[in-house]
Amino acid sequence: MLIAMPGMGDSRFDRSVVYLCAHSEDGAMGLIVNKPAPDLDFEELLTQLELTPSEETRQIKVHIGGPVENGRGFVLHSPEYENGESTLQVDDDFGMTATLDILEDISNGDGPENCLLALGYAGWGPGQLEGEIQANGWLTCEASHNLVFGKGDGEKWEAALASLGISPSFLSATGGNA
Repeated sequence: MLIAMPGMGDSRFDRSVVYLCAHSEDGAMGLIVNKPAPDLDFEELLTQLELTPSEETRQIKVHIGGPVENGRGFVLHSPEYENGESTLQVDDDFGMTATLDILEDISNGDGPENCLLALGYAGWGPGQLEGEIQANGWLTCEASHNLVFGKGDGEKWEAALASLGISPSFLSATGGNA
């Protein structure tokens, strides 16, 4: 996971926690997991997509996943759910599905046990993320089920820092070299 440092210079990522779904020499792609979409809930979204919520529909959080393709939805979820080739098993603990099938399954009560919906994603070109990390824009930590699905959105940034043994009060918006 990526943890935004204070003063990173891009207000869209202020105090963001990003689950990194893919990272290679071609670039990186991730989903912000702690920025709720204002004034949009899951049932409203289903209605907009012409899907009918049922009595089994549970309310899942809709997040702003990042500034790229913010009209496209991605569901980050626990690994027990798989929908053939449309599900990317990121690792043993997380999967990601970006098709309407998963939204239909969730609305029918058949979706993954834990999930969050992200509209848009964060993307970096080759070497861009590495440069931002080197420039003190991001810290990294291990992703955990509890951090992604178990914490409230307002708690995730500090919890991610705490997983590294860092208190937010010790962070500075400026860096230097010794």
